[in-house]
Amino acid sequence: MMPWHNLRRFFYKSLRQPLYALGVGLRRFQANFYYIFRGGISSYPESITLFLTYRCNLSCKMCGQWGEGGITRKQSAQYIQGELSPEGMESLIDDIASFKPNITLFGGEPLLYPHYMETIKYIKQKKMHCLLITNGYLLENLAEDLVEAGLDELNVSLDGGARLHDQIRGMEGLFDKIMRGLKRVGYLKKKKGKKKPLINLQCTITRYNYEHLEQLIDVAKEAKADTLTFHNLIFLNQDILAKQREYDRQLNCSSSGWEGFIFDPGIDHEALYKKMQQILSGKYSFSIDFYPNFSQQALARYYNGSCCVPLEHSSRCLSPWVVAYIFPDGEVKPCLNFDYSLGNIKNSRFNALWNNDKAIRFRKLLKEKKIFPVCIRCTELYRY
Repeated sequence: MMPWHNLRRFFYKSLRQPLYALGVGLRRFQANFYYIFRGGISSYPESITLFLTYRCNLSCKMCGQWGEGGITRKQSAQYIQGELSPEGMESLIDDIASFKPNITLFGGEPLLYPHYMETIKYIKQKKMHCLLITNGYLLENLAEDLVEAGLDELNVSLDGGARLHDQIRGMEGLFDKIMRGLKRVGYLKKKKGKKKPLINLQCTITRYNYEHLEQLIDVAKEAKADTLTFHNLIFLNQDILAKQREYDRQLNCSSSGWEGFIFDPGIDHEALYKKMQQILSGKYSFSIDFYPNFSQQALARYYNGSCCVPLEHSSRCLSPWVVAYIFPDGEVKPCLNFDYSLGNIKNSRFNALWNNDKAIRFRKLLKEKKIFPVCIRCTELYRY
């Protein structure tokens, strides 16, 4: 029902947010039941990720959207500027509130969406859990808004200490700006007697920082973070994308969204594993984890292997039974980087799209194949 590698993360979350964790556990059981017995039909999703905007104020080196080979930066200005209206967002939230999914707000940079504050407040008014993922650039000025809105979790991306982070993100002074924002969030929580939002620091492991991950430990202490998670890098090669095209033809879609992740990781897996063990052997006042949490053999296969089946983890993807992705143009998708759409919320209610013919077709093919070639390093494969 839940990968054993994730139990530590789930246990820590249960201590901090017991009702949220209970809801996740029940939804996960339901999704597995539908996966096994319902032939492509799914229970309502445990989670919905709302991409508020494609726009971003940074061009981080490793980003599949806006990085050096990022797919979004190749799109037209009209495409990038497209966003849901406040009325459209409110209508969507009304529609999904009946089954209370956990909401993740993402982008681009979600705080560039002009109606982010009204969106968070309305989600919380409807009694749904709300998490926001941000690069932290705007945090200093918007900290009070986020604390007042009742945001449950604030995920902030950091790559290392000041010098390293600014080099990777391409902006001098960015680290110090983010830290001022995080400290302001902490100050306002204490001043207003609030425990939320929980502060989660997220670090993507790349060729630029994998030898210096310990820098984040002091950063997390200084920021008074609740959790620190190191994410193994998502990357592909042309061979995997070529194998994927057969499934694209069957679904009449394109997986071109994965093209932004085609690069050589440049990571020495042996050095990385030693660094992981060094960090995990310590004792901290916050939760610390690597995701996915690999053994030495599995880590070597992840970074060096060409096989499309993961080692020591489930070889089936449950994500389209658990999560839905809604993009700034209103398209509802079962997978993050495919252009396969179940329909558009501007024309149909979410409830009418989730188990329509296109959704069932996608899930049936995925269940038959267990995973698609491009799934091999996708975050969602290891989550459920």
